[in-house]
Amino acid sequence: MNVLLHTCCGPCASHCVWALKTLGHRVTMFYSNANIWPPEEFARRREGVEKLALATKTELIVDEPDNAAWEEEVARGFETAPERGPRCARCFRFNLSRTYKKMEALGFDAFTTSLTVSPYKPSPLILGIGREVGGEHFLEEDFKKKNGYLHSLELSREYGLYRQSYCGCRYSIR
Repeated sequence: MNVLLHTCCGPCASHCVWALKTLGHRVTMFYSNANIWPPEEFARRREGVEKLALATKTELIVDEPDNAAWEEEVARGFETAPERGPRCARCFRFNLSRTYKKMEALGFDAFTTSLTVSPYKPSPLILGIGREVGGEHFLEEDFKKKNGYLHSLELSREYGLYRQSYCGCRYSIR
């Protein structure tokens, strides 16, 4: 199956790319994260994704960020919401919707997301949003299962990937 992988960052995507390829899928990473702030952080994470793409011989598509659209569609009115709250759910929907549209436009068979590898992200919520957005085209993968997160840590060290200290949006910076 030809799968478009919404890629939040290189460290998280490392295990996901490995797992999908191990299952026999053809994988293209889609770095689409209009939420990441500041722009220098977006660029730093993009460099990590590019490094991963080279190391794993995986195609990469970069979606240029539109932080203003993200602020309007996701964050407005939810600026003070806690991490893992309603702003995050809106952000998951924003990013998965963009990935689904790109999947359709480019003729991929399915799409999924690297967000589920993180122990800090609620996989049931993300998977539910993916099903709502993409229906049968959403490949439900909870990448944190079978020690996926630990494997991502190992691969990140192996590939020398930058590991960030916050989710990405200005409201998650501590």
